[in-house]
Amino acid sequence: MSVAELKIQTNSLPGSRLSVELEIPADRCKHSYEEALSRLSRSVKLPGFRKGKVPKAVILQQVGVGRIRASALETLLENAWREALEKESIEPLCEPELKGGFESLLNSFNPNSDLSLVLETDVTPVATLKMTKGLQAKTEKVIFNPLQIDELIEQSRKQLATLVPVEKRSAEMGDIAVLSFKGKFEDGTEIEGGSAESMDIELEKGRMIPGFIEGIIGMNINDKKDLKCDFPKDYHEETARGKKAIFTVELKELKAKELPELDDNFAKQSSDKSTMAELREELEKRLKEDCERRQVTNRQESLVQALIEQVEVDLPKTLIDQEVRLIVEQTAQKFAQQGMDVKSMFTPELVKSLMDSSQEDAKKNLMRKFALKALADAEKINIEENAIESKMNEVRSELSGEKNIDLGRLKSAVADDLLEEKLLEWLEENSAVTEISPSTNKEEETNVSKSKQTKSTQAKTSKSQAKAKKPVKKEPKS
Repeated sequence: MSVAELKIQTNSLPGSRLSVELEIPADRCKHSYEEALSRLSRSVKLPGFRKGKVPKAVILQQVGVGRIRASALETLLENAWREALEKESIEPLCEPELKGGFESLLNSFNPNSDLSLVLETDVTPVATLKMTKGLQAKTEKVIFNPLQIDELIEQSRKQLATLVPVEKRSAEMGDIAVLSFKGKFEDGTEIEGGSAESMDIELEKGRMIPGFIEGIIGMNINDKKDLKCDFPKDYHEETARGKKAIFTVELKELKAKELPELDDNFAKQSSDKSTMAELREELEKRLKEDCERRQVTNRQESLVQALIEQVEVDLPKTLIDQEVRLIVEQTAQKFAQQGMDVKSMFTPELVKSLMDSSQEDAKKNLMRKFALKALADAEKINIEENAIESKMNEVRSELSGEKNIDLGRLKSAVADDLLEEKLLEWLEENSAVTEISPSTNKEEETNVSKSKQTKSTQAKTSKSQAKAKKPVKKEPKS
């Protein structure tokens, strides 16, 4: 006997959601009910009956019609949904949602009658572009500042500084203070991790919680003092957020940084250069190259933003939620790499706060992805397999010493990066970018050569390498 056909009707809903209306024939409902009854008959154990030999009438009496109808309905829904996906070529992003709820449908379910129901699910949206060529974008020009050379040299001087004891003056900003301290909240409760017998603390603003460093300034060796401090409202330890505290501190030692002379010896000590002239020349070269790379990135991102303004796409909630989770996971990984205890730090409250605050970033990320994909589809831009394999060989060579490399993820990441690079080059060739000088505010329309564009390739390769690795200090504040 042939099975009656399932009637399917689909309707598009806002938010890239799909409504699937199903009408299940009565004979299918009856068959599912009989199957549910047979399954229970074979599995239920009742005193006085052998397993699998319990009469159906007894099953109905002992188990109840409601349980059998519920089991039949569950199987009916699973089979009908699977068939609808196959017949309509639907690729859902999430589990379907039964309109009206299961309990309501169960109450109206009659195994001898047709069954009508509606299932909804999110599907991948199709993005379209109003235009792809002739886009207009603006970006601020990145200007090389020679003073950055002095800033880098000064950073190196501080790193190579010699610490010398200070005895005849009080503590000043920039010193290293050796402290013992004990912290309590305003109510007298001791602060967990808020005490130390001897700790070297660099006296810099922002190094500790507000009020701590400022309170040390002006103290002399062997001085004792009570410092009134306030924990920030966003402090990583939830129990301390926004609370007032008192730290009893003693200044045991004081050290000052003695900076090395800016001579050729310093150049040799801080780099592979022999003279200060060579060091300054190398730093200038590096800084100018960095300016060029940032300029290319700025131009490309301004074009992507112009492209996003042309995209029409309805983002589904499922994709937004997935992107939000990805952002939060990446944030946690960054904290873990800095040596922070992510498990204790990422409380349910903090995770919820991060997820709420990441909504807009998630939408921006998705709009970028869909805009570039729509451009690739519209202009038939793709990457040849041999180009992917060539890049794969190059990246594999660079990652030869790494462990936990997922080659499938690596290939996908490499392909994505190569395609994005090609799309960005295409946008540059078919659009115009106006560079605005930050000093004169004058606009200048320019075209970037491919040689400049390729300077961002190294950064893209690093991104591919990071994607391929399977998921696995700042000084802690008191």
